[in-house]
Amino acid sequence: MAKPASRSAKRNGSPIFTGILIGLIVGAILAVAVALWATGFDPFKLGKPATRPAGPAAPARAPAAAQPDAAPSFDFYKVLPGNASSPLPSVATPAAAPQLYLQAGAFQRADEADNMKAQLALLGVEAVIQTTDVPDRGMLHRVRVGPFRSVDEANRTRSLLAQNNIQVTLVKEIPTQQEKP
Repeated sequence: MAKPASRSAKRNGSPIFTGILIGLIVGAILAVAVALWATGFDPFKLGKPATRPAGPAAPARAPAAAQPDAAPSFDFYKVLPGNASSPLPSVATPAAAPQLYLQAGAFQRADEADNMKAQLALLGVEAVIQTTDVPDRGMLHRVRVGPFRSVDEANRTRSLLAQNNIQVTLVKEIPTQQEKP
C-alpha cells in the first residue's frame, strides 16, 4: 500500500518578493533620514524642555508657549483714492530715456535676417530680430544689436562691425509708456 501524499504546502512566498519589500522599506527610511539631515531638522530637539536658571529662588513653572510675530497692520481705508481726507500723492513719471540700437539691416525675408544674425554671432555680437508690419511694404525683419546705455558704447560696437564690412545705422527708440492703474 502506498503512503498518502502529504498535503502540507508551504506558504512562505517568493524570496524575491520578500527581498524587494524589505529593500523598499529600508530605502524609504533612509530617504526620510537623509531629507531630515539635509534640512537640518532634528526631531529630538523638539521634546526637550527649556533650561531653567540655576538660582534656588526661581519658581517652578511651565515654559511659556512661543508666540508668533504680530502681523503688520495695514490701513487700507486711509489710502483709497476715494478718501478725501488723505489724497494719494501724485507721482510724476520721468520721461523715458531713448534706447540706442544698431540696426544691421531690414529684410523682407526671414532667412536673410537669420543670415545677418549669424554673421554677427560669428563676430561675438548678440543681435535680435524684430518683426514688424510696415504699411505699403509688408513684413520687415529688422536685425538689431543693443540696447546700448550710451552713444560711446554703441560707437565701439559700430567700429567693430565696420572693420568687418557690416554697415549699421544708429537707431534711437523711445519706449512707450504704459498706464499704471
